[in-house]
Amino acid sequence: MASIDNILFEKSIKILKDLISFKTISGENNSSLINYCENILSKSGATSFKVFDEDKKRVNLFATLKAKKSNGKEPIILSGHTDVVPVSKGWSTDPFVAEIKDDKLYGRGSCDMKGFLACSLAFADIFSKSNLSRDIHFSLTFDEETACVGAPLLIKELKKRKITNGICIVGEPTKMKIIDSHKACYEYTTFFEGLAGHSSKPDEGVNAAEYASRYVNKLMSLRNDLKNREPDNSIFTPPYSTLSIGGIFGGIAHNVIADKCHVNWETRPVNKQDGIFLNNEIDNYANELLTEMKKKYPNASIRKKIIGEIIGFDRIQDSKACEFVSSITGDNKREVVSFGTEAGLFQEIGISTVVCGPGSIEQAHTIDEFIELNEIKKCLSFLEGVKERSVIN
Repeated sequence: MASIDNILFEKSIKILKDLISFKTISGENNSSLINYCENILSKSGATSFKVFDEDKKRVNLFATLKAKKSNGKEPIILSGHTDVVPVSKGWSTDPFVAEIKDDKLYGRGSCDMKGFLACSLAFADIFSKSNLSRDIHFSLTFDEETACVGAPLLIKELKKRKITNGICIVGEPTKMKIIDSHKACYEYTTFFEGLAGHSSKPDEGVNAAEYASRYVNKLMSLRNDLKNREPDNSIFTPPYSTLSIGGIFGGIAHNVIADKCHVNWETRPVNKQDGIFLNNEIDNYANELLTEMKKKYPNASIRKKIIGEIIGFDRIQDSKACEFVSSITGDNKREVVSFGTEAGLFQEIGISTVVCGPGSIEQAHTIDEFIELNEIKKCLSFLEGVKERSVIN
């Protein structure tokens, strides 16, 4: 890959420091950061549109640098999320004030994934001054960390605008390695409402905590069924669909029959069929439990809330996106990851997609999160390769 001049590197570091200063924790207002990014892209000549959530506080941005003269090359989408996970205690520095030490830049989001966003924004002006033969898109989404809440709204708008072809590079931290597949991730909360009463007469109430416990036991049984459904030649580790209980919450005292309880749980299916199987089985069991509850208390309820359903990212043997990245990095190896991304959403509407970005997932979500400065340089060098393959010859 090409060498990068110091001015571009320093520009990307300045932008990254600015991005980290925006406290864009998932679920909170990200509009200030989006406005900052839109301003940079606008000065580079990009046109853009926004897609908001219902409260008009969280927003996706999609910006485009148009080709000077198209020669049929498919557009490139540089995609990243703007949100970061909450901060735990124990940081040795202010997590929202970037600090450089020992060739590493520390700060929340430095690795996951504002490093990629900073590189893309720093390179926008270079793209704009080039004789582009294809459109370059910049996709910035909100709330990826909470089951990809924002991206589906953007994808819906892309379909409406008929932006459904091209090559999408999702810049999650992979140390610039090619990732071409990951499992789906479905997150749910199931709520139980029963009838409170004195614990000395348990038969006169409907204990939501007890029914929730039976529900969890059924999920554990289904977890074993998922293991037995392991597909042949699975590329994942573990090779089967997984299921995990995130928490059980209910009751108010030792001597009160719990009238409310809820269970947080998630599954990571290796294929759609496992997701369908699991939901059908647990929903049928919930109906059995509810019938039993209503015999004692007609107003009893069980409600499963979908927190998010991140679709999987499927391996495609003849992937234009993977081949494009390989042509720049010189690395033909393809790997899979255990974490979820927005890649499957772009893939689902027909856009060839790859996950490839600076930094290591080992630093994501950690105390004292950092990105190595050399990873920034590698990403900028990669973007130079994108430019070289996107200009009029």
